[in-house]
Amino acid sequence: MARSVLLLCSNNYLGLAGHPALRTAAAEAAQRWGAGTGASPLVSGHMALHRRLEAELAAFKGAETCVLFGSGFLANTGVLAALAGRGEVILSDALNHASIVDGCRLSRAETIVYAHADLDALADGLRQAGNRQAVIVTDAVFSMDGDLAPLQGIVELARSHGARVVVDEAHATGVVGPGGRGLAAELSLERGVDVVIGTLGKALGSYGAFACCNTQTADYLVNRARTLIYSTALPPPRSVLPSQLLSCCSSSRRSWTACKPMRACCARSLHSAASRSKSLGAAAEPDPQHRPLSGLPAAPEHLVFDLSVVALRAQDGVGEDGCCPVTPPDKAQVSCDVHRAFAFGLA
Repeated sequence: MARSVLLLCSNNYLGLAGHPALRTAAAEAAQRWGAGTGASPLVSGHMALHRRLEAELAAFKGAETCVLFGSGFLANTGVLAALAGRGEVILSDALNHASIVDGCRLSRAETIVYAHADLDALADGLRQAGNRQAVIVTDAVFSMDGDLAPLQGIVELARSHGARVVVDEAHATGVVGPGGRGLAAELSLERGVDVVIGTLGKALGSYGAFACCNTQTADYLVNRARTLIYSTALPPPRSVLPSQLLSCCSSSRRSWTACKPMRACCARSLHSAASRSKSLGAAAEPDPQHRPLSGLPAAPEHLVFDLSVVALRAQDGVGEDGCCPVTPPDKAQVSCDVHRAFAFGLA
């Protein structure tokens, strides 16, 4: 028999996917500009509404300018493959998103994978890089564990070694930092990060992605990022994130902070379910902090599936299983994504 459950595996953190302003703007854009652009940005696909959106996102992130991409995966692979190449080095956190991993591969640069959030390991990698051009890339909020990158230390190491820094704020944009501007803004590191990548498809409620940077880097990406050059530009209904919606992001984030008790409850529920699972035993209780994700420590896949069933039956919620290929077979995880709608009983 069907029953209602809480959806704990969506990235619609601020509940903006159904926001009236976004729905209205998308419908109006389709009527005025059409359903698609018909060409890549470098041909004829880059329209006035794209330029406007890029300017709004750059202002939101405190950057000189911004370049739109078709998705977060395309942004990460395109930016990394453009910024690094043969004879150069990319230093990548061990738990970075798959799109970053693939971007490192496509770049053909040597990739040094450093232990997760380990600044000493990163420093060792930079010493291995020697005098070669180096790019450090990290998620801001890691998508399964929900922990934050040690960005302050990363920027300091980058400065001392002359390396560039690329930060993927897919899970930080909208929910971390002042007005939801991300981890770099929270730490006042906007000028210390060379490229900030974000997505329109999570907290901002739409689809697509962007890279914020200085004008010189943006011009380079427009002419060298193959995932931008050889992809059709974002369709008009997905390119109209109106100014009022970005300003609304700040108030949405304030209401999202009301979800802190819910996030703490999710963390406790996961811990409790893990404790009741005979095969998993007690697990360390996650720290929900101020981030949207709560995750349990890694375990074999079949145990995680067991835990998901226990949690679903006990808590009437659907979480996210992270299993192979998302995680190694012996390090599967369960995570919960909490939305602002929960604070008002709307989910």
